[in-house]
Amino acid sequence: MENKFVPEHLTIAGLRRAYANGGLSPRDVASAIIDRAGESASYNVWIVAPDWDFVNPYLEALENMGDDERAQKPLWGIPFAVKDNIDLAGVPTTAGCPAYAYTPDCSATVVAKLIDAGAFPVGKTNLDQFATGLVGTRSPYGECNNAFDPALISGGSSSGSAVAVALGMAAFSLGTDTAGSGRVPAALNGLVGFKPPLGSWSTTGVVPACASLDCVTVFARTLDDCETVDAVASGPDETCAWSRKFDCPSVDTFPRTVYVPCDEPRFYGDFAEEYRAAWHRALVRLEDAARANGARFERVDTQWLSDIASILYDGAWVAERWSDLGPFVAEHADDVFPVTRTILESGNRPDLSAADAFAAYHTVSSARARARALLFDAVLVMPTAGGTFTRDEVRADPIRTNSLMGLYTNHCNLCDLVAVDVPAGEVSAKHPFGITFFSSSASQGVLLSAARAFSESNEVTVAVCGQHMRGFALHPQLEDLGAEFLGKATTAPVYRLFALPTDPVKPGLLRGAQAETGIDVELYRMSVASFGALVSSVPAPLGFGSVELEDGSCANGFLVEACAVVDDKGAVVPGVREITQLGSFTTFMDAGC
Repeated sequence: MENKFVPEHLTIAGLRRAYANGGLSPRDVASAIIDRAGESASYNVWIVAPDWDFVNPYLEALENMGDDERAQKPLWGIPFAVKDNIDLAGVPTTAGCPAYAYTPDCSATVVAKLIDAGAFPVGKTNLDQFATGLVGTRSPYGECNNAFDPALISGGSSSGSAVAVALGMAAFSLGTDTAGSGRVPAALNGLVGFKPPLGSWSTTGVVPACASLDCVTVFARTLDDCETVDAVASGPDETCAWSRKFDCPSVDTFPRTVYVPCDEPRFYGDFAEEYRAAWHRALVRLEDAARANGARFERVDTQWLSDIASILYDGAWVAERWSDLGPFVAEHADDVFPVTRTILESGNRPDLSAADAFAAYHTVSSARARARALLFDAVLVMPTAGGTFTRDEVRADPIRTNSLMGLYTNHCNLCDLVAVDVPAGEVSAKHPFGITFFSSSASQGVLLSAARAFSESNEVTVAVCGQHMRGFALHPQLEDLGAEFLGKATTAPVYRLFALPTDPVKPGLLRGAQAETGIDVELYRMSVASFGALVSSVPAPLGFGSVELEDGSCANGFLVEACAVVDDKGAVVPGVREITQLGSFTTFMDAGC
């Protein structure tokens, strides 16, 4: 098979474009994923790793579809990973415990929906055993390494699912979230992690952690990709006892109020001060986004959420975990990870009574009513995590470190909230930072609108006029950086265009005298971090500056140093060709000049 360039960062939108223009096929993408899985084996991402025996049946089904059938498949050819507490037909489900393994005849409802929409699974991912943990180290299949810094935790319990996307082995992945497992790993690996409302996605075919609180979640590189998956995965399921129908449409309007905690969040670990600084930078952006959209920005007491969160592990609710997994743990104690066994057995404490359970139920019901009132047409934003730890630190103190990772996540499902983690800059070059938007379960559209406005405030528009355009040699670099194509444009008629004597030949855009026409460019949207990586890769005499467009707006674009193309008398220097009259680099290349 010919090796084709497959972007390091896979997105649904990017793969759709690549398939549409014939640049890639699902088999090309699968080949790259299999290679990457082998190269990153030390990260302990997979329990069932991608290989040709696994993916071939799905690829053959996709390849046998006619054009009309493909057009009806919104996720045709999109690779995804499945957390190994979610059933995939014919593949063992272990929940991170080999002795628990069983092989289901049917896929989980959500998995079946995604496959029916044209997506293809590539493997089953590692997890904190029985989805009990937020660290990614509680697995007999190995501690899952952080995608940015292998010495750090990946977050859990959906550890492998997050790292699979971060390392380019899936365009999206499925996790689960009871106490934050679909958001903490997203934040620690620079991803978007969307947790739908309770009952919005079926949990049929999912090994229960706390069945009344469990959610299936999605990890992806962009919010748009999460929404695309949600459109397929959500919906009532009569086979799921927890399934709900959401009659109110998700109106995509900015909320009237953006709330943040009135008290300083608790930051911890070796990077506590860096996390604090990242949070305060995010607060500035949040307030700017609120004001730009005519919303209030207010601080609110959130201590009651912390009080509610304690019910999940310190109160009677932990007994729900024991009710589902207790019989297995009692019979296979030696097969259960020690720290996991300790947590599960705490649900069988003799001091937990039926009266305690009802008291907890009443407390949670009151909290849900309070949350509905507070977050009607509003969002609450908190750090997804207040810090991180090395894997060594977690191994040495597994309970305390895990508890700290859940400070700002454990309340979510108890209060029946919808949530999304989005990247919010960096703690350092090797440590991404994420924040979580929360809203009431009926306000998903409001939540996503606020998260999108915040995310777009950290993006830039880039104009390219040469080898980075589609179809040229350096375009894969933009794809690798997650750039989103916005469309074609033309500069204001105040630029000269030159062909530089480089290999490959590159154009140089120089602001100069009034011209008869502008220069054709392509516009892309990318994150500030990705833009910084692009800028740092560009050699002199090229650089970046503000490029004026025909409509009067400006974009960040490639420019050339004047001394590289004209001498002090204004003459074109030897070896350089002026091609302004052609109006575009594409025309120059098509002419074979």
